[in-house]
Amino acid sequence: MIELPADSDVVIHGENLAVLGELPDACVPLVYIDPPFNTGQPKVRRTAAADHRYHDSFEDYLGFIRPRLEEARRLLTPDGTLYVHLDQREAHYVKVLLDEVFGRDCFLNEIIWAYDYGGRARDRWPAKHDTILVYVRSPRGHFFAQDQIERIPYLAPGLVGEEKAARGKLPTDVWWHTIVPTNSREKTGYPTQKPEGILARVISASSRPGDRVLDFFAGSGTTGAVAARLGRRFLLVDENPAAIEVMRARLPAGTLFR
Repeated sequence: MIELPADSDVVIHGENLAVLGELPDACVPLVYIDPPFNTGQPKVRRTAAADHRYHDSFEDYLGFIRPRLEEARRLLTPDGTLYVHLDQREAHYVKVLLDEVFGRDCFLNEIIWAYDYGGRARDRWPAKHDTILVYVRSPRGHFFAQDQIERIPYLAPGLVGEEKAARGKLPTDVWWHTIVPTNSREKTGYPTQKPEGILARVISASSRPGDRVLDFFAGSGTTGAVAARLGRRFLLVDENPAAIEVMRARLPAGTLFR
């Protein structure tokens, strides 16, 4: 059994299903994962230092993801929440699978992350959103800190009055947020890196200061970077050596690498 020091952040280099099986029941209140999207192509991002790539083609995607979702459910505390970040290729199938694994009454939200930039298809509407499926361990028993969510500007502030416009509004289940800009301080060069603003919203709402956040498709380590900034502990897992190198450079000093 893997021991998690209460006062330490941990990154484990290993195959995630094997690692998850060594963790104790109900050990984390929040799991966020951004698994491969099954695009059918290897994901590659070239930088001056290295080429970062990972495999993204599966003959049986649901067979791959099911045992990992079952482990995620086992690892959640009774008031815990799971966020699964996907795109249009597998989101609908994984939604049905999550209904089976968690129960339909544990479905909380389908969040749409809408963005711009990138390629533009000429023969269809350009795909410019991801889907984040949110499930809880216990129906109506989950933790959700609405008062900790950063407010956003109204799209039509003139319709709500000066006081409400100055305060801003709470986000809905449609999140407008840019991708990681090329010249951003966040940019690591790792393929499919997600912006810190998305993780900040997830972590602020669904965990308390001092809680541990688990991400077992950790990639560039965005979950850990944001968790540390917000006063949470993190447990990250990835089997890609390039991901571990990126996280070593990105995450706070004192992070334990195993």
